[in-house]
Amino acid sequence: MTSTTTPAAGAPPRSTRSTKTPGGGLGRYILVRALLIIPTIFILVTLVFVLMRTTGDPITAKLGGQVTADELQERIHAAGYDRPVIVQYLEYLGGIFTGNFGTTLNNRPVTEVLLTYGTATLELVFYSLIVAFLIGIPFGLVAAYFRDKGQDAVLRVFAILCYATPVFFAGLLLKLVFAVWLKVLPVAGRASTGAQIQMELLPNETGLYTIDAIMTGSPAVLGDVLAHAVLPSIALGLLTAGVFLRLVRTNVIGTLSTDYVDAARSRGVSEFRLVRKHAYRPALIPIITVIGLQIALLLGGAVLTETTFEWNGLGFQLSEYLQARDFVAVQGIVALLAVIVALTNFVVDIIAALIDPRVRY
Repeated sequence: MTSTTTPAAGAPPRSTRSTKTPGGGLGRYILVRALLIIPTIFILVTLVFVLMRTTGDPITAKLGGQVTADELQERIHAAGYDRPVIVQYLEYLGGIFTGNFGTTLNNRPVTEVLLTYGTATLELVFYSLIVAFLIGIPFGLVAAYFRDKGQDAVLRVFAILCYATPVFFAGLLLKLVFAVWLKVLPVAGRASTGAQIQMELLPNETGLYTIDAIMTGSPAVLGDVLAHAVLPSIALGLLTAGVFLRLVRTNVIGTLSTDYVDAARSRGVSEFRLVRKHAYRPALIPIITVIGLQIALLLGGAVLTETTFEWNGLGFQLSEYLQARDFVAVQGIVALLAVIVALTNFVVDIIAALIDPRVRY
């Protein structure tokens, strides 16, 4: 927006260009991103509903061929699946807005399933992100420092293996090596039976085993919980670590060829110091922007990881409900995962706008 003013006689011409208020621009950017969440979630939950309904009603999928036709029809009518699809869809949307995702075939509210097992998946994804950061960023810096040398080639192959290896195969290998052969880590589960009993005795159990273990005040319980989390977190974290490694390497190499780094190099700054002090921070910004995409990848990988390690989270439950053909529960879990991905991308967009000067708003 511009304004026109008439300069006084003899006075130097004044710039007529107004200055944008950074705070207002950022506020508008956040508002637009927040508003875009609504159609995104609407499209996602609609797709989930349509895909689930194209396979038929869950009662027929579960009991078809096991009960008489009259009894089957009676159960379909009782559940309301013989009503028009548009009526079921509107009821489904209304339920989501009020936090009601329906009930499973065992008459258990899907919301209760999400709250009970969502914490386990959240904990697994958190640990996996830590593994991805601890492996991907340092190795990416090392690969950039030794660009086109032997170390760089080894790390690039390692990165490819990380994101090309199926997560369930990596999980099985880790179990065979560290749980079956070396016997240094638990083979499956979130905690041993004794530790679980102690945590269940807590008056305010959170479902996050690490926090619950700390609340028990027992180092043995905390060690048991962390030991159970090592292999699943590595199996799932390597999937993202490979992406981070390649991303950091590429961005550090690009940063090392910029003018300000050349100026520092001409003043005698060592290559190691250039990487450690000047190049790695700009290289980390793209990682923030791809975390939103990686969250979706981790949640997808969590289904296989939890099944492989019998980690009783949403992914494990999702596979159980799929085998039981409980489509209402599957629909609720998938819808929740889609909402989490949409909200995570929103948060990542805001963080990227705050720290990356290349983002315009």
